[in-house]
Amino acid sequence: MASPLTAQAGAALRGLARRPALLRGRFPAVQLTPKRWLNLQEYQSKKLMADHGVTVQRFFVADSANDALEAAKRLKATEIVLKAQILAGGRGKGVFNSGLKGGVHLTKDPKVVGKLAEQMIGYNLATKQTPKDGVKVKKVMVAEALNISRETYFAILMDRACNGPVMVGSPQGGVDIEEVAASSPELIFKEEIDIFEGVKDNQALQMAKNLGFKGPLQQQAADQIKKLYNLFLKIDATQVEVNPFGETPEGQVVCFDAKINFDDNAEFRQKEIFAMDDKSENEPMENEAAKYDLKYIGLDGNIACFVNGAGLAMATCDIISLNGGKPANFLDLGGGVKEAQVYQAFKLLTADPKVEAILVNIFGGIVNCAIIANGITKACRELELKVPLVVRLEGTNVHEAQRILNESGLPITSARDLEDAAKKAVASVENK
Repeated sequence: MASPLTAQAGAALRGLARRPALLRGRFPAVQLTPKRWLNLQEYQSKKLMADHGVTVQRFFVADSANDALEAAKRLKATEIVLKAQILAGGRGKGVFNSGLKGGVHLTKDPKVVGKLAEQMIGYNLATKQTPKDGVKVKKVMVAEALNISRETYFAILMDRACNGPVMVGSPQGGVDIEEVAASSPELIFKEEIDIFEGVKDNQALQMAKNLGFKGPLQQQAADQIKKLYNLFLKIDATQVEVNPFGETPEGQVVCFDAKINFDDNAEFRQKEIFAMDDKSENEPMENEAAKYDLKYIGLDGNIACFVNGAGLAMATCDIISLNGGKPANFLDLGGGVKEAQVYQAFKLLTADPKVEAILVNIFGGIVNCAIIANGITKACRELELKVPLVVRLEGTNVHEAQRILNESGLPITSARDLEDAAKKAVASVENK
């Protein structure tokens, strides 16, 4: 069983990455594994879809109560939905520090939209996924409210097992797709897409049929599926997940809600999209770490973790906890590490007043341990490190790295393995 701290770290990772539901269990070939460090607000994702011909609700974005009122009037909709724009989920059941309950409201009166927006914009909304004090709402989305007569699920994603994109769909939408896969696997439909030919007409029609669309709606759904695939390609997505992909009583197929994952490696040709990245809700330390291609997640303990790879970071948090310590964070160096990154990593860690010891745990596969060692010694000297430092290195160039550390003359405690490193780090805090 995972320790509470590991669970906390795992939850933090999932929240930071904003990952959508995974399809596992009896469909192991469908793996949604991309890291998502790009965060888009709901209105930004909807605009991307609309710009590519995908049918979404009509909407406007407002950053003041008066703008929200005017937007509601311009919509000329029978019913209006007002949504606070924050990245966290659970908005509908959230509470504002203005006293307003709920970050999502339905009304038929545009004047009510203005009054509600007054209690939303500029106030903090607290949900089950936000910090205790909530997140300040800077914008609201004023959208046409549509009735949904039937909900389905549809996604396009990169699948390693297929070496390319696949479509995944289910006639049961509007719910957690993992639950559907576990309870009714026969209702999950998967179709591989030839990356060179794209989605064929017969494939799109068959998926629409599998999703339960009938009559004219079947062709309409197939057209939307093809447009979604075009969006998937054009924006270098690793996944476009629409849930619900629904139909209205008026006979319209609409993408009501969507999650989009982007390929970070395509940032160089998707500059406009990546420029929309909303970092305002991140912790300041996370944003600072991102400047140097470091992944940082703060925790509640006093032993800082300096690791390469999320899996190793989780294991390091776990073993510190098992030995009676508490991780203060974990900081993931990733692959192509440079000395400057090591220095900046130490600068971040030592800036945290909670940190009473640092544990470096590096497995050098892609990473060169000698580069890490040089970065460590430079950081120790220039930052005048005041807390105990325990280092465990293994892998590429490890003997050279150990020589650098041993000859540095610095008070660095070496460890032979992870267990030894954790025990020494915990002891160094207890002995202070």
